[in-house]
Amino acid sequence: MSASEAIVKSAIPGITWPALPPPEGAAMLAVQFQLEQSQWWSPEQLLEHQLRQLQTLLIHSYKTVPFYRERLLAAGFNPGNTLTAELFRNLPILYRRDIQTAGKLLLSTQLPPDHGKIYSGKTSGSTGRPIQYSGTELAQFWWRTMTLREHLWHQRDFAGKLAIIRVNVRSGEYENWGSPAATVFQTGGSVTLDIGTDLNIQLAWLKKHNPDYLLSYPSNVLALANACISKGIRLENLREVRTIGEALNPELRSACREAWGAPVTDTYSANEVGYIAFQCPGHEHYHIQSETMFVEILNDQGATCQPGETGRIVLTPLLNYAMPLIRYEIMDYAEAGTACPCGRGLPVIRRILGRQRNLIHLPDGSQHWPSTGYNNWMGIAPIEQIQLVQKSLHDVEARLVMPRPLTPDEQKRMVPILQKSLGYAFQISFSYHHELCRNASGKFEDFISEAGKNTSIHPDKNNSNSP
Repeated sequence: MSASEAIVKSAIPGITWPALPPPEGAAMLAVQFQLEQSQWWSPEQLLEHQLRQLQTLLIHSYKTVPFYRERLLAAGFNPGNTLTAELFRNLPILYRRDIQTAGKLLLSTQLPPDHGKIYSGKTSGSTGRPIQYSGTELAQFWWRTMTLREHLWHQRDFAGKLAIIRVNVRSGEYENWGSPAATVFQTGGSVTLDIGTDLNIQLAWLKKHNPDYLLSYPSNVLALANACISKGIRLENLREVRTIGEALNPELRSACREAWGAPVTDTYSANEVGYIAFQCPGHEHYHIQSETMFVEILNDQGATCQPGETGRIVLTPLLNYAMPLIRYEIMDYAEAGTACPCGRGLPVIRRILGRQRNLIHLPDGSQHWPSTGYNNWMGIAPIEQIQLVQKSLHDVEARLVMPRPLTPDEQKRMVPILQKSLGYAFQISFSYHHELCRNASGKFEDFISEAGKNTSIHPDKNNSNSP
């Protein structure tokens, strides 16, 4: 059964079809009707509506958020004038250090009453600059609504079984998928497992439940896929792998096809802003979610990147009035894409490349996003997980999770593969671990540079070694 054939849940006794969903479900479906139209708009139409919403957000920020009043005035913003794209892009960038310094000055002093209660959270600080953020009940509604859109885009069978391995979940079995899918549709069951669970226990758990859909972090899925390949384990029911929370290593897609014959669908989001981009239903690139997020990809000069260029991502959530983040640099990098053949007018991100600290630094001063070389070393040894840490301009530590150390012959074969993947003849050392640590958000980075902490970041836009 596809999503188009899914059974809508009715909240009225005695009425099963056509169903009358509960109020929140009805509201989410009403928004889906609008989203179904707007995804096909031209970029010019989308920008026109984004600017209308941005003007409303800026007026609210000017009037009720102490941090922004002088900042907006200095940039030439006048609440009585129509906002243009040029004026908006003249506003200063909001950096994480600004958020740390401003504190409560970034909070609205007069939230519109229909936006509901305020919630707060904090990032894990994987960038080295943890921040606190706030949102509203309405912002959470938009998060759930966009989740539903992503389900519908990819035509998931809600009657299937969903398995989730991530942080902040209690291990258990449930009769449905939970919100938002189960708010609107009748769904199959779901099972959850904490990401800190030993990999072998995860494997046994997956074999037991044999789900239709698996949601987890890319690094965890890659470790599971590698283990299944090496042990000959198949998950016969698995139709799709869904990944969240980390930059996707392209090698993961081939590993999932080899292990389970399943495709990978990735999403790009952040706790402090919500959804940023979804993978296109027909392609491996991403569509920016323009109805809820204004996204800029900027080059070193602050200009908008053209298709094929790599730049830093700057975000403005359109619908969170509790703590507006206007032109917020999230410290991720991405490659701008061309218009999608699917016909959607939503802008395209070709690749999400990760954080600044995921750039490798070479002795000649160049930098790029490296590959770990999975396709070339996978058959050499029973490696379950790898993390490469650049210790200096000449040294890289390869941290491995595996049942035994590499033999001298395996090391000899591994070193040139890693050097080629990294783009330089680094001195490679190996260390062995029972597990490789994740941060508080459950995220894992397969490459970290400790060599460029005091250098500026200038991405190599044409380097062939980028993942």
